[in-house]
Amino acid sequence: MTDTPVFLMAEPTHYDVAYRINPWMKPGVWSASPAENRLAARRGWDALKEALEHCGASVAAMPGAAAVPDLVFPANAAVVLDGLALVARFRHPERQGEEPHFLAALSGLRDRGLLREVRQIEGCFQEGAGDCLWDAGRGHFWVASGPRSTTASVEVIAETFGQPVVHVPLATERYYHLDTCFCPLSGGEILYYPPALTAQAQRALLDHTHPDQRLEASDEDAEAFSVNAVCIGHTIVMARPPARLAARLAERGYDVVPVGLEPFMLSGGGAFCMTLRLDLSSAPVTALAA
Repeated sequence: MTDTPVFLMAEPTHYDVAYRINPWMKPGVWSASPAENRLAARRGWDALKEALEHCGASVAAMPGAAAVPDLVFPANAAVVLDGLALVARFRHPERQGEEPHFLAALSGLRDRGLLREVRQIEGCFQEGAGDCLWDAGRGHFWVASGPRSTTASVEVIAETFGQPVVHVPLATERYYHLDTCFCPLSGGEILYYPPALTAQAQRALLDHTHPDQRLEASDEDAEAFSVNAVCIGHTIVMARPPARLAARLAERGYDVVPVGLEPFMLSGGGAFCMTLRLDLSSAPVTALAA
C-alpha cells in the first residue's frame, strides 16, 4: 500500500451514450455529433487524469471495452477500504456486463500490490462508491439505497468492512447515486444537495454533522455535476462549477480545479464517477484545517 492517493480510471475508448437508464442520459444529443463528442470525451478524460496527477495522485488506467460504454465510470465498480475491494452488482442489465471487466482489473491491481483482496458482493444490488462514501474524518461510511443499490447492501457493507455505516436513502431517480448529490470534504464539511435526500437521510446528516459543516448545493450546482467531485487535501477537482459555488469553496480554503466534462454529463456522470480511489484507509485522521 502507499501514502500517495491512487485512483482507477477507465479509458474512454468505447464511451458513448447509447441507452437511457437515468434522467440525464441523452442518446439523441450524443448521436447528433458522435465524432465531436468522442473527441471532447477524450480531452475531458485526459484533463481529469492530469488534474489528479497534478494533485500528487497516481492514476491506474484500465482499458475500455466494447458494448459497455459506462465502464468509464469506475466509481461504481467497487467499495474499497483498507485494500479490500468489494465489487459491485449492477441493477440494470445495460451495466451488468461491466462486472467481469472490473473484477479482472481490480484483480490485476491486487497482483500489483495496490489491493490486498478482491471479492464480489452477493445477495443484493450495490453500485460501488457511487452509493458508499468513506468519510475519513468521521470514520464511517455514508451508504445510500434507492434507485440503484438495495437496502440490504447497507448491512453487507457494514459486515464486510467492520466499519460503522450511516444509511442515507435517496429520494429521486434524478440523483440516482449518492455521489451525484453528496460529497464529504477533507475539512469535515459535507457538500450536498438537499432535494436528493429523503427525510431519513437528512436527519442522519443532521445527527452526524455540525451546522457549519453542512454546505447546501443549489439546483445550479447539482445540475452542473459539481457535487460529484474528487477532494484531495485542500484541492477539489470537479466539473466546471458555477462561480458562486467556486467562491464559497474558496472561502473555506479549498482550491477548486474545474474540468470540462460535458460529454460525460450526457450520461449523468462527473469527476467522482470517473474515478475509484484505491488507497482509502480506516486509520483515524484529523480533518484538515482551512
